Amino acid sequence: MTDTALPLAMAALTLAGILAGYRVAMVLAGSAALFILVSDLPTAYFNLLTSRIYANVLSNWLLVAIPMFIFMGLVLEKTGVAERSLRAAQQALGGSAAGMGISVLVIGVLLAASSGIVGASVVLLALLALPRLQETGYDKPTSAGLIAASGTLAILIPPSVMLIVLGDQLQTPVPDMFAGAIGPGLLLVAVYGILVAIRARGLPRAPRAEGRANPLRLLLDLGPLLSLIVIVLGSIIAGYATPTEASGLGAFGAILVALLYRRFDLSVIMDAARQTVTTTSMVLLVMIGATCFSAVFKAVGGDDMVETAITAFGTEPLTVLAVVMGAIFLLGFVLDWLEITLILMPIFAPIVAGLDFGNGLTGDALLVWFGILVAVNLQTSFLTPPFGFSLFYLRGAAAGQLTTTDIYKGVLPFILLQLLVLGLIIAFPVIVTGLL
Repeated sequence: MTDTALPLAMAALTLAGILAGYRVAMVLAGSAALFILVSDLPTAYFNLLTSRIYANVLSNWLLVAIPMFIFMGLVLEKTGVAERSLRAAQQALGGSAAGMGISVLVIGVLLAASSGIVGASVVLLALLALPRLQETGYDKPTSAGLIAASGTLAILIPPSVMLIVLGDQLQTPVPDMFAGAIGPGLLLVAVYGILVAIRARGLPRAPRAEGRANPLRLLLDLGPLLSLIVIVLGSIIAGYATPTEASGLGAFGAILVALLYRRFDLSVIMDAARQTVTTTSMVLLVMIGATCFSAVFKAVGGDDMVETAITAFGTEPLTVLAVVMGAIFLLGFVLDWLEITLILMPIFAPIVAGLDFGNGLTGDALLVWFGILVAVNLQTSFLTPPFGFSLFYLRGAAAGQLTTTDIYKGVLPFILLQLLVLGLIIAFPVIVTGLL
């Protein structure tokens, strides 16, 4: 066999298994086991995989933050706290057509910062905002695109599970990843807002949501949630707490907020806990499978093959970066962000870390910048057909109000805006590094 035959066969088999609908974790681990047997690797390599799984996943305390943040978001959603804040923001900002659209964006940011769960954000926005957007005069594609894009902010704006996983894979401090994501997240909200304002021109004034906004009522509805967000993110970025410690604070704080609003119910908390276990198990199983896959893929020459393929387009740093970003974007049409992150980051990170982009970034700052580029790029995978998860969530929540064509047409401008922001971050790294 040639030097590239084994890694090519391994990559093709893995992709085929995932697209065939088999469990991703099983496909990744199964491919690793199979190619240990068919290659010249010793069977003792299985022992090495066991050690890597324990060191990289099972004993990694940073990953404790994942179930904590998931539990925090589920408690806020299931107890109705997130919905209460959503309605309050709509009431405050829904006085004009543009205001109604901007309120959906603001709510998307609040849900992103409080839960980090894309599915919950998209479904809540669809149920509460879609009827009011259409009453205001927004066409179906614009309504669909705005809701899907606003809900997808949950994967980028901290606290984000994706940023925790990326920080772990890139070996960069998670607080730096959180700080670096704030600028791009706000920039995305700004460009989305400009598009909404343009689309809202000429539309009639929106009906007020449930009467006039009462400032004291707004404070009561939004204050506790905003305080929780500030405490959790502020403690991480300021260095007062690690992400793991802050995630525990956030989970406990979510329960306190539910108690404050008299929405605490033990059965609801237990339901949130069960869903947290299920989701966390899925994430960790994929991480275990990806650890096995990446170790074997490198051992059979996969990293050398990928580096050769990338440099075939040219060795100039920006050319290499463009190829990497292009590959991630295209894979986002068929793979989930977690699969792309866990499979590709161990391969791409060393390549990028050795390049000089002429922007003065080195070490952790360079990898944080690259990690946020990857995060913004991966955010599009939730919107790109045919497997964008936000599209599925929206179609289900819309209950026949939107067609697939409406949704696809609606998300296209937002995908283009995300690519625009990606280009701006490449050109102006200070968007990421300004808060580091």
